[in-house]
Amino acid sequence: MSGRTGITTRRTGVAAIAAAAFFFAPASTFAAACKQEQAVYADRDGAYELRFAPMNSPSAAASNQFKVSALKTSVVMDGYVMPSEDPVRAIGILMFNCPDGDATGADLDACTVWQGAVYGMDADGEMDNLQPEGAEAAEKLVLPGLGPAIRESSAWGEGKAVVAPWDVLVFKECAT
Repeated sequence: MSGRTGITTRRTGVAAIAAAAFFFAPASTFAAACKQEQAVYADRDGAYELRFAPMNSPSAAASNQFKVSALKTSVVMDGYVMPSEDPVRAIGILMFNCPDGDATGADLDACTVWQGAVYGMDADGEMDNLQPEGAEAAEKLVLPGLGPAIRESSAWGEGKAVVAPWDVLVFKECAT
């Protein structure tokens, strides 16, 4: 065996360790380099994914838009985050199968799955209101009462969602 083979083996081993460190690095390493409008989150059971997207047309009312997918089903819910005042909160609304065009208040109530505060959590576990587009992506999202609200909504049932998500979603990746 030549000495050259030993060097190649050591280099390959170092490269494998570096690659493993990259793939198994904490999500916080990647969330810091991601903007909120590109962030993708998953629930702890891998049953749901929340995917932010850039606002198609800037709106004074909404600061973020997203979709929540119940994986392994065709259920996709549309969501928006809007700032509120007194007290200042990031308020989210999640809807399923809302009618297009003009809709009445009753129509919107019928298709609303969840509504509540949306909190972002940083790597140190500090919570704050979810920041608007352009800000650094949160490490985790907290949507209080999301799971029970989905279970009580029109998105739940046979041929739809049958597993309720946890209220904490963890950064999964940065969409490009």
